[in-house]
Amino acid sequence: MLGAIIGDIVGSRFEWNNHKSKDFQFFSTECFFTDDSVMTLAVGQALLNNKGQLDGLSDEAIKCMRTLGRIYPTRGYGESFFQWLMSENPVPYYSYGNGSAMRISACGYVADSFTNAKDLSRAVTKVTHNHPEGIKGAEAVAVAVYMARQKESIHNIMRYIANNYYAFEYSLKEIREYYEFDPSCQGTVPQAMQAFFESTSFEDAIRNAISIGGDSDTIGAITGGIAGAYYGIPDEIRKIALCYLDKRLLGILKKFEKVYGK
Repeated sequence: MLGAIIGDIVGSRFEWNNHKSKDFQFFSTECFFTDDSVMTLAVGQALLNNKGQLDGLSDEAIKCMRTLGRIYPTRGYGESFFQWLMSENPVPYYSYGNGSAMRISACGYVADSFTNAKDLSRAVTKVTHNHPEGIKGAEAVAVAVYMARQKESIHNIMRYIANNYYAFEYSLKEIREYYEFDPSCQGTVPQAMQAFFESTSFEDAIRNAISIGGDSDTIGAITGGIAGAYYGIPDEIRKIALCYLDKRLLGILKKFEKVYGK
């Protein structure tokens, strides 16, 4: 789960100022955690509170996302999600935005099977992003994280995702010049996964993700969630990243890692 948070933090300063290169300072004083990190941790908190069980998870996800989101209301939420966050009667709003995919990595850590990864993802996602593409994007990421945690090869992860979710018909080099900001799952998740598929390390995956531009913090979060599960996170990167989180968010992360691993 920390991988997604790191991808978000590294990408935060590039969301509205894209950097189409892998050559950049990894962390800087301009970096910060955004809504991607807050919601990633909210989903992790919901899974913790619900003890990884499916029954009741949707209600717990609503509770945790709304509670934590209201504590951090200025972290860059999309307009529709922010309305859901602040509404007295929140209902799904048929979204296929990439917010469903950026927050989902914790489900891949908790899951004990492919089916469970999909079910957990759907339970968390449908409370806001109940459009088929929103559900699909989140599920694809949760499954990829689950497979990475099971020590599947990059080739096997790519093949499974290509056969069941998205086609991968381009390299990062081919899309880097023209790829632009796209807040949809279908315009973000495949690109973020390609950044992982072409990587050689956790840091390299994040650099790949940032280098294509677009919604950099969310692409970084999606790529980072998968890459963190696959490679693990180097101690020095972990140490620096944790300095960007406050005590409350650190507490959720540490409790989650204690139960479900790093």
